Amino acid sequence: MHFLCFSAGRPLIPCLFHEITGLYCPGCGVSRMCLSLLRLDFKSALKANSAIMLLLPVGTVIAFQMAVRYVREGKTQPGPIQTVILSLMIVLLLIFGALRNLPAFTCLAP
Repeated sequence: MHFLCFSAGRPLIPCLFHEITGLYCPGCGVSRMCLSLLRLDFKSALKANSAIMLLLPVGTVIAFQMAVRYVREGKTQPGPIQTVILSLMIVLLLIFGALRNLPAFTCLAP
């Protein structure tokens, strides 16, 4: 079992799910994606984890809306539309996690 992975000489956090099962979870590649985003390398970030990369803007908008709602109203729960969008995002991530482990979809692997 690896306790530390390296990418381009930099340590990365290993995925415990991948280490145990050998399968890619929906979050595999997020460390590489974040490092790529810090370098403004969007192509590499998209390759590392395309689902989270594409859902990141939507998630950021929802987080901002929820923060504003908390400041204005003191409510911590998402609104009804936000709940539907967050639920769809979860379903998409689960489908992405399943697809990236199928031989026909190796392009989705990190």
